[in-house]
Amino acid sequence: MGCSSLRRQLLAWLLLPLLPLAALDAWITYRSATEIATEVLDRMLLGSARIIGEQVRIEDGVPQAYIPPAALELFESADRDRIYYRIVAGDGRLLLGYPELPGPPRPLHAEEILHYELAYRGELLRGVAFAQPLFDAPAGTPVTIEVAQTLNGPRRLALSIWARSVTKHLLLALLLVVLLFLGLRRGLEPLLELSRRVRSRTPGSLEPLAAGDAAAELQPLVASINDYVRRLDEHVSARGRFIANAAHQLRTPLAVLSTQVAYGLGERDATGKDEALRAIRQGVRHGARVVNQLLALSAAEGRGHVPPGRTADLAATVRESLETHAAYAAARHIDLGGDVPDALVIVGEASMLRELVSNLVDNALRYTPEGGTVTVTLRTDAGSTTLVVEDTGPGIPAAERERVFERFYRIHNEQSDGCGLGLAIVREIAASMHARVNLEDPASGRGLVVRVAFGPPIAVAHAAAAAPVVCLPPSRGDAFSPVRHDPATE
Repeated sequence: MGCSSLRRQLLAWLLLPLLPLAALDAWITYRSATEIATEVLDRMLLGSARIIGEQVRIEDGVPQAYIPPAALELFESADRDRIYYRIVAGDGRLLLGYPELPGPPRPLHAEEILHYELAYRGELLRGVAFAQPLFDAPAGTPVTIEVAQTLNGPRRLALSIWARSVTKHLLLALLLVVLLFLGLRRGLEPLLELSRRVRSRTPGSLEPLAAGDAAAELQPLVASINDYVRRLDEHVSARGRFIANAAHQLRTPLAVLSTQVAYGLGERDATGKDEALRAIRQGVRHGARVVNQLLALSAAEGRGHVPPGRTADLAATVRESLETHAAYAAARHIDLGGDVPDALVIVGEASMLRELVSNLVDNALRYTPEGGTVTVTLRTDAGSTTLVVEDTGPGIPAAERERVFERFYRIHNEQSDGCGLGLAIVREIAASMHARVNLEDPASGRGLVVRVAFGPPIAVAHAAAAAPVVCLPPSRGDAFSPVRHDPATE
């Protein structure tokens, strides 16, 4: 869809409200023109009636009337309207005119004037009734003079007045549109100037825009652009540091691998070659772990928030992670176990939850010395679901607990072969699920407790027995599986 012009949109929003106003103005103008034409006709009708009334005389005690030519010449026009008249004595006797012409709607007093509309011979007429007093009449009652005209001329006059008025209004509206267009063009010039300033910047420049000379209405836009530039600068800087650290993390294992390969090629003894191959295998595993965690972090950063309709079984994910890490825990004689319900469904994505739990368990095992303990617990209430991973490792000082979420930051380099990405991945995934990650001291005082608070559970299914899950090491080549173990039976 093509981009629309802001100038046209503003002009449209300014002119659209004028359309109903223009229609209302046209209607009011027509009503006004009709009233003017009607008033002109009423004056002419009254003038004609008065001229006729002046000619009414009493002769031998009887009213006599006739129509002077001047009374009808008032109505001469090109519209050929028909004129009807009637003169009625006070006793109701017709003196002159059209006998079938309807009279006024009510009797009139002396010198009273009444304008009204009537239908006669299938046409609509405008008429006037005037009560002309006759002081020398025997009864002293007035003579009623009625004059009526068809409405062709008044209608044409009304339309002529309306057309002239509307023409003037249209010319004014056209002038208004031109002035609005020029005003919008001039008013949008600061915005266009800001656009030109942004387009003229050097590619890669992240300097903020100068906001001093910008219009007051553009200050929020300039501030938003500068805020975006600042955040973009931080993002680019963080990406740069991340790439540099990633390159360093990969360069070191590759350099060691190169040295070990060279040593193995130069070694003639089979035992030496085996040692070199084992070292190479260890280096490859470390490099693969670094690459996998880099990919996991990149996927977590680009994931965005999890849709509310997507769910995952956190309990099944925890049990799967315990199974996966059981062999490593058994090799280091670490007691790995947990308290997990049969099912615990929350809002989340299964692959991301698996990565989160795996990194927490892996971190705990790597930093826990041989003979230690790692415990994974799931706790639920009406408002939240909490994943707790507790270990008996060296712990993390309170001052360092925020920094350990930074990429590649490690405080126990000598105690683990990790690369410092585990907790960074955990925080990114937790943020995508609106979860919170906290680091705490355990009740025993030694080790570390990691709490991840998710939203409320959707479905929870507890086992019949509330005993914890204990991860037993594999024996006699059997595959590992978590079992429910009751300490009371030991």
